[in-house]
Amino acid sequence: MDLKTVLFEVTDHVATVTLNRPQAMNSFNQQMLDDFSALWDRVKADDDVHVVVLRGSGERAFSTGMDVRKGIDRHPNVWSQTDPGEFLSPKLNQVWKPLVCAVHGMAAGGAFYWLNEADILICSEDAAFFDPHVSYGLTAALEPIGLARRIPLGEALRIALLGLDERLSAARALQIGLVSEVLPGEQLWDRADEIARAIAAKPPAAIQGTVRAIWESLDATRTQALRTGLSYTQIGNPIGKAEVDRAAVPRGRWTLR
Repeated sequence: MDLKTVLFEVTDHVATVTLNRPQAMNSFNQQMLDDFSALWDRVKADDDVHVVVLRGSGERAFSTGMDVRKGIDRHPNVWSQTDPGEFLSPKLNQVWKPLVCAVHGMAAGGAFYWLNEADILICSEDAAFFDPHVSYGLTAALEPIGLARRIPLGEALRIALLGLDERLSAARALQIGLVSEVLPGEQLWDRADEIARAIAAKPPAAIQGTVRAIWESLDATRTQALRTGLSYTQIGNPIGKAEVDRAAVPRGRWTLR
């Protein structure tokens, strides 16, 4: 891949993706959309990749969403225009390999395309989450719709409606379940890598089937989700069980969170 706005490397089944436009606070332009389209195709097709870690370069921001100076390409026919999430979001690209997001600094606006579809989201103590759309006269729709499936509706509405007037702290993000862990900044990337490697060591068929079953259940009724989930166990379990020696699975090495 010839990626121009992100860094990509695979080590021990973990693909580490680093947003690499620190001069623009890792905001996305059309080139980043194209890079992520190629990146998700690679991740989906490459069985050597079991887990993805997403992080941002620079000190100020994980990402501040769309680059308002550069913009993105828009089809002249309004009915042919697409959502940037069709490029950026893993689940919209049928990627069922877990995404671990490590957020530091500002995470704003379009950054939620990634955060909303993260399987595990951790952040540093300096992280701040907000959505500036309404402050600029723009409808906040796509990002908060995704966010409302992760956190209480009232919290998603508060973020969307207060715009630039309020930011969600790391401590509050932990309280409402947006993130599952808050760390000192110097520990963030190592912890994300540690989590990813723990997941990557497990049978990928079991991991990917689990991710797909849970995410697809959000768009289904309870009965439909249970029936689909059962079929995924019937498909995936024979594959996953063949990838592991049950007697050799460690049982004494666990951590308490």
